[in-house]
Amino acid sequence: MGSCCRRRLLLSCLLLACVCLFACKDASETEKSGKFIVSEVEYSVRKTHGSSGTGNSFVIDAHGTIKNIGEVDVKKVVVTGYCRSCTLAFTSQKWFTSDCDKTPNQQDIISYLSVGAEEKFSFEEIAFYFTHETLQPEDMPEEIEIVIESFDVVE
Repeated sequence: MGSCCRRRLLLSCLLLACVCLFACKDASETEKSGKFIVSEVEYSVRKTHGSSGTGNSFVIDAHGTIKNIGEVDVKKVVVTGYCRSCTLAFTSQKWFTSDCDKTPNQQDIISYLSVGAEEKFSFEEIAFYFTHETLQPEDMPEEIEIVIESFDVVE
């Protein structure tokens, strides 16, 4: 192989390496996103309807704190909850939920959360319970999960 071909080959390899290096750098910069810790979560059972003889209904509400531990400020953070161990059908004397879209009272939207900042959240109706008994259910569902549904990165 001639020296001219070697130079072209070496130059092509260097050019390819530079393109790959700068492409990887740009990709890592755009991959910055929000990362959160959810803490101090408390669940409460609340009676929503009922009177003697007609049945009673209860719901589980939640409140807690979310902290932005990511590398960027975020906005429009949607926090909600799911009961993974609840049935998906209306059932008497068992905790149940539905697979419908969350209503506004079943989620909290945090408008802005800077890096390192904490904000409190609260929402209602993670799960439902219907009974003819007058006392609220003693047992909570086993698998309740707080979820960050979505957020936008601040540019």
